[in-house]
Amino acid sequence: MGLFYYFCEGIFYDKNRNSMSGHSKWSTIKRKKGALDAKRSKIFSKLIKEITVAVKEGGADPEGNPRLRLAIANAKGQSMPKDNIERAISKGKDKEAANFSEITYEGYLPHGIAVYIETQTDNTQRTVSNIRSIFNKFNGNLGTNGSLSFLFDRKGIFTVPKGDIDEDEFELELIDAGAEDIELDEDGFFNITTSMEDFGPMMKKLEELAIEPETAELQRISHETKTLEKEDALKILKVIELFEDDDDVQKVFHNLEITDELIEEI
Repeated sequence: MGLFYYFCEGIFYDKNRNSMSGHSKWSTIKRKKGALDAKRSKIFSKLIKEITVAVKEGGADPEGNPRLRLAIANAKGQSMPKDNIERAISKGKDKEAANFSEITYEGYLPHGIAVYIETQTDNTQRTVSNIRSIFNKFNGNLGTNGSLSFLFDRKGIFTVPKGDIDEDEFELELIDAGAEDIELDEDGFFNITTSMEDFGPMMKKLEELAIEPETAELQRISHETKTLEKEDALKILKVIELFEDDDDVQKVFHNLEITDELIEEI
Protein backbone atom coordinates (compact mmCIF):
# COMPACT_ATOMS: atom_id res chain seq x y z
CA MET A 1 0.00 0.00 0.00
CA GLY A 2 1.08 3.58 -0.52
CA LEU A 3 2.43 5.67 2.30
CA PHE A 4 -0.04 8.50 2.58
CA TYR A 5 -3.47 7.11 3.50
CA TYR A 6 -5.08 9.75 5.66
CA PHE A 7 -7.67 8.76 8.24
CA CYS A 8 -9.09 9.99 11.50
CA GLU A 9 -11.75 8.80 13.90
CA GLY A 10 -13.02 12.09 15.35
CA ILE A 11 -11.70 11.33 18.83
CA PHE A 12 -11.20 13.94 21.55
CA TYR A 13 -8.48 14.10 24.17
CA ASP A 14 -8.98 11.95 27.24
CA LYS A 15 -6.00 11.72 29.54
CA ASN A 16 -7.20 8.44 31.02
CA ARG A 17 -7.76 6.68 27.71
CA ASN A 18 -5.28 3.82 27.25
CA SER A 19 -6.23 2.42 23.85
CA MET A 20 -4.91 4.11 20.72
CA SER A 21 -7.35 5.62 18.26
CA GLY A 22 -7.55 4.35 14.71
CA HIS A 23 -5.79 7.52 13.60
CA SER A 24 -2.69 7.03 15.73
CA LYS A 25 -2.51 3.34 14.82
CA TRP A 26 -2.64 4.28 11.17
CA SER A 27 0.02 6.97 11.69
CA THR A 28 2.29 4.35 13.22
CA ILE A 29 1.85 2.06 10.22
CA LYS A 30 2.54 4.91 7.78
CA ARG A 31 5.73 5.78 9.63
CA LYS A 32 6.96 2.18 9.58
CA LYS A 33 6.13 1.86 5.90
CA GLY A 34 7.92 5.13 5.22
CA ALA A 35 11.17 3.60 6.42
CA LEU A 36 10.82 0.69 4.00
CA ASP A 37 8.70 1.98 1.15
CA ALA A 38 10.22 1.41 -2.30
CA LYS A 39 8.43 4.58 -3.44
CA ARG A 40 10.59 6.82 -1.27
CA SER A 41 11.83 8.74 -4.33
CA LYS A 42 8.22 9.62 -5.14
CA ILE A 43 7.70 10.86 -1.59
CA PHE A 44 10.82 13.01 -1.94
CA SER A 45 9.50 14.35 -5.24
CA LYS A 46 6.31 15.57 -3.57
CA LEU A 47 8.25 17.14 -0.71
CA ILE A 48 10.59 18.90 -3.15
CA LYS A 49 7.59 20.31 -5.00
CA GLU A 50 6.15 21.67 -1.74
CA ILE A 51 9.47 23.35 -0.88
CA THR A 52 9.67 24.86 -4.37
CA VAL A 53 6.11 26.21 -4.18
CA ALA A 54 6.76 27.60 -0.70
CA VAL A 55 9.84 29.49 -1.93
CA LYS A 56 7.99 30.96 -4.90
CA GLU A 57 5.14 32.00 -2.63
CA GLY A 58 7.05 33.50 0.28
CA GLY A 59 10.78 33.68 -0.44
CA ALA A 60 13.81 31.52 0.32
CA ASP A 61 14.34 32.54 3.97
CA PRO A 62 12.72 29.95 6.26
CA GLU A 63 12.71 32.41 9.17
CA GLY A 64 10.42 34.75 7.26
CA ASN A 65 8.45 32.08 5.42
CA PRO A 66 6.41 29.78 7.72
CA ARG A 67 5.30 27.56 4.86
CA LEU A 68 8.89 26.96 3.77
CA ARG A 69 9.98 26.35 7.36
CA LEU A 70 7.24 23.73 7.69
CA ALA A 71 8.09 22.12 4.34
CA ILE A 72 11.76 21.81 5.32
CA ALA A 73 10.81 20.32 8.69
CA ASN A 74 8.61 17.71 7.00
CA ALA A 75 11.39 16.90 4.52
CA LYS A 76 13.83 16.37 7.38
CA GLY A 77 11.22 14.20 9.09
CA GLN A 78 11.32 11.95 6.02
CA SER A 79 15.14 11.87 6.18
CA MET A 80 15.57 13.85 2.97
CA PRO A 81 19.27 14.70 2.44
CA LYS A 82 20.28 18.31 3.03
CA ASP A 83 21.53 18.63 -0.56
CA ASN A 84 18.08 17.74 -1.90
CA ILE A 85 16.48 20.38 0.28
CA GLU A 86 18.94 23.04 -0.83
CA ARG A 87 18.41 22.17 -4.50
CA ALA A 88 14.65 22.46 -4.02
CA ILE A 89 15.10 25.92 -2.49
CA SER A 90 17.33 26.99 -5.37
CA LYS A 91 14.77 25.71 -7.86
CA GLY A 92 12.10 27.78 -6.17
CA LYS A 93 14.25 30.92 -6.58
CA ASP A 94 14.67 30.26 -10.30
CA LYS A 95 12.28 32.59 -12.13
CA GLU A 96 12.39 30.30 -15.16
CA ALA A 97 11.20 27.27 -13.21
CA ALA A 98 7.62 26.10 -13.66
CA ASN A 99 4.88 27.70 -11.61
CA PHE A 100 2.49 25.33 -9.88
CA SER A 101 -1.22 25.78 -9.23
CA GLU A 102 -2.77 24.23 -6.14
CA ILE A 103 -6.05 22.56 -7.05
CA THR A 104 -8.30 20.21 -5.11
CA TYR A 105 -10.61 17.50 -6.43
CA GLU A 106 -13.50 15.82 -4.64
CA GLY A 107 -15.54 12.76 -5.45
CA TYR A 108 -16.92 9.39 -4.46
CA LEU A 109 -15.61 5.87 -4.95
CA PRO A 110 -17.82 2.78 -4.73
CA HIS A 111 -19.71 2.11 -1.47
CA GLY A 112 -20.02 5.84 -0.82
CA ILE A 113 -16.35 6.37 0.10
CA ALA A 114 -15.58 10.09 -0.18
CA VAL A 115 -12.17 11.16 -1.50
CA TYR A 116 -10.55 14.60 -1.23
CA ILE A 117 -7.42 15.10 -3.34
CA GLU A 118 -4.91 17.95 -3.08
CA THR A 119 -2.65 18.59 -6.08
CA GLN A 120 0.14 20.89 -7.20
CA THR A 121 0.38 21.05 -10.96
CA ASP A 122 1.89 22.97 -13.86
CA ASN A 123 -0.67 21.48 -16.26
CA THR A 124 -4.26 21.48 -14.99
CA GLN A 125 -5.62 19.69 -18.08
CA ARG A 126 -3.25 16.77 -17.53
CA THR A 127 -4.07 16.59 -13.83
CA VAL A 128 -7.86 16.66 -14.12
CA SER A 129 -7.69 14.13 -16.96
CA ASN A 130 -5.64 11.72 -14.83
CA ILE A 131 -7.87 12.17 -11.77
CA ARG A 132 -11.09 11.73 -13.76
CA SER A 133 -9.68 8.64 -15.48
CA ILE A 134 -9.08 6.87 -12.16
CA PHE A 135 -12.55 7.76 -10.87
CA ASN A 136 -14.16 6.49 -14.08
CA LYS A 137 -12.10 3.30 -14.28
CA PHE A 138 -13.22 2.20 -10.82
CA ASN A 139 -16.86 3.28 -11.03
CA GLY A 140 -16.37 6.45 -9.02
CA ASN A 141 -17.62 9.96 -9.63
CA LEU A 142 -15.60 13.18 -9.73
CA GLY A 143 -17.71 15.88 -8.09
CA THR A 144 -17.63 19.66 -8.03
CA ASN A 145 -15.39 21.68 -5.72
CA GLY A 146 -17.04 22.14 -2.37
CA SER A 147 -19.28 19.09 -2.69
CA LEU A 148 -17.55 17.40 0.27
CA SER A 149 -17.05 20.47 2.44
CA PHE A 150 -19.71 19.17 4.84
CA LEU A 151 -17.75 15.96 5.45
CA PHE A 152 -14.13 17.01 5.97
CA ASP A 153 -12.70 19.37 8.59
CA ARG A 154 -9.19 20.80 8.28
CA LYS A 155 -7.12 19.86 11.29
CA GLY A 156 -3.52 20.34 12.31
CA ILE A 157 -1.77 16.99 12.76
CA PHE A 158 1.63 16.80 14.49
CA THR A 159 3.90 13.82 15.13
CA VAL A 160 6.50 14.34 17.87
CA PRO A 161 9.03 11.74 19.11
CA LYS A 162 8.73 11.37 22.89
CA GLY A 163 12.42 11.09 23.64
CA ASP A 164 12.97 12.27 27.21
CA ILE A 165 9.91 14.57 27.24
CA ASP A 166 7.97 14.63 30.51
CA GLU A 167 4.60 13.37 29.32
CA ASP A 168 2.30 15.07 31.85
CA GLU A 169 3.99 18.45 31.63
CA PHE A 170 4.16 18.28 27.84
CA GLU A 171 0.46 17.46 27.54
CA LEU A 172 -0.49 20.43 29.74
CA GLU A 173 1.59 22.75 27.56
CA LEU A 174 -0.08 21.42 24.42
CA ILE A 175 -3.59 21.71 25.81
CA ASP A 176 -2.88 25.37 26.59
CA ALA A 177 -1.78 25.78 22.96
CA GLY A 178 -5.04 24.35 21.62
CA ALA A 179 -4.51 20.59 21.38
CA GLU A 180 -7.80 18.75 20.84
CA ASP A 181 -6.35 15.24 20.96
CA ILE A 182 -3.02 13.89 22.27
CA GLU A 183 -2.01 10.25 22.05
CA LEU A 184 1.27 8.48 22.69
CA ASP A 185 1.55 5.53 20.31
CA GLU A 186 3.27 2.21 20.83
CA ASP A 187 6.43 3.40 19.05
CA GLY A 188 6.94 6.38 21.33
CA PHE A 189 5.48 9.16 19.18
CA PHE A 190 2.96 11.76 20.30
CA ASN A 191 0.15 12.20 17.76
CA ILE A 192 -1.36 15.65 18.29
CA THR A 193 -4.50 17.11 16.72
CA THR A 194 -5.49 20.79 16.67
CA SER A 195 -8.08 22.90 14.90
CA MET A 196 -6.89 24.61 11.72
CA GLU A 197 -6.90 27.94 13.61
CA ASP A 198 -4.59 26.54 16.31
CA PHE A 199 -2.09 25.06 13.84
CA GLY A 200 0.13 28.17 13.94
CA PRO A 201 -0.01 28.57 17.73
CA MET A 202 0.90 24.90 18.15
CA MET A 203 3.90 25.31 15.84
CA LYS A 204 4.94 28.34 17.89
CA LYS A 205 4.51 26.44 21.16
CA LEU A 206 6.68 23.55 19.95
CA GLU A 207 9.35 26.05 18.84
CA GLU A 208 9.23 27.67 22.29
CA LEU A 209 9.74 24.23 23.83
CA ALA A 210 12.67 23.61 21.43
CA ILE A 211 10.86 20.55 20.08
CA GLU A 212 11.00 19.76 16.37
CA PRO A 213 8.05 17.64 15.17
CA GLU A 214 8.76 14.81 12.77
CA THR A 215 5.73 15.91 10.75
CA ALA A 216 3.41 18.89 10.98
CA GLU A 217 0.67 19.42 8.44
CA LEU A 218 -2.90 20.39 7.80
CA GLN A 219 -5.03 17.37 6.95
CA ARG A 220 -8.66 17.05 5.92
CA ILE A 221 -10.23 14.81 8.52
CA SER A 222 -13.60 13.17 7.95
CA HIS A 223 -16.02 13.32 10.86
CA GLU A 224 -18.15 10.52 9.37
CA THR A 225 -16.39 7.28 8.50
CA LYS A 226 -17.68 4.23 6.65
CA THR A 227 -16.83 0.65 7.51
CA LEU A 228 -16.59 -1.85 4.63
CA GLU A 229 -16.02 -5.57 4.40
CA LYS A 230 -12.30 -6.33 4.26
CA GLU A 231 -12.16 -7.21 0.56
CA ASP A 232 -14.08 -4.09 -0.45
CA ALA A 233 -11.92 -1.92 1.79
CA LEU A 234 -8.71 -3.31 0.28
CA LYS A 235 -10.01 -2.53 -3.22
CA ILE A 236 -10.71 1.05 -2.16
CA LEU A 237 -7.20 1.40 -0.72
CA LYS A 238 -5.73 0.22 -4.02
CA VAL A 239 -7.60 3.00 -5.82
CA ILE A 240 -6.40 5.51 -3.21
CA GLU A 241 -2.87 4.33 -3.95
CA LEU A 242 -3.37 4.99 -7.66
CA PHE A 243 -4.34 8.58 -6.87
CA GLU A 244 -1.29 8.94 -4.63
CA ASP A 245 1.01 7.60 -7.33
CA ASP A 246 0.12 10.46 -9.69
CA ASP A 247 3.02 12.93 -9.77
CA ASP A 248 0.68 15.92 -9.45
CA VAL A 249 -1.07 14.60 -6.34
CA GLN A 250 0.28 15.77 -3.00
CA LYS A 251 -2.21 14.31 -0.52
CA VAL A 252 -5.29 12.10 -0.55
CA PHE A 253 -7.89 12.04 2.22
CA HIS A 254 -10.88 9.72 2.57
CA ASN A 255 -13.56 8.56 4.99
CA LEU A 256 -12.91 4.81 4.92
CA GLU A 257 -12.63 3.52 8.46
CA ILE A 258 -9.38 1.65 8.98
CA THR A 259 -10.34 -1.21 11.25
CA ASP A 260 -7.93 -3.38 13.24
CA GLU A 261 -8.75 -6.26 10.86
CA LEU A 262 -7.81 -4.10 7.87
CA ILE A 263 -4.59 -2.95 9.53
CA GLU A 264 -3.59 -6.58 10.16
CA GLU A 265 -4.24 -7.43 6.50
CA ILE A 266 -2.11 -4.52 5.31
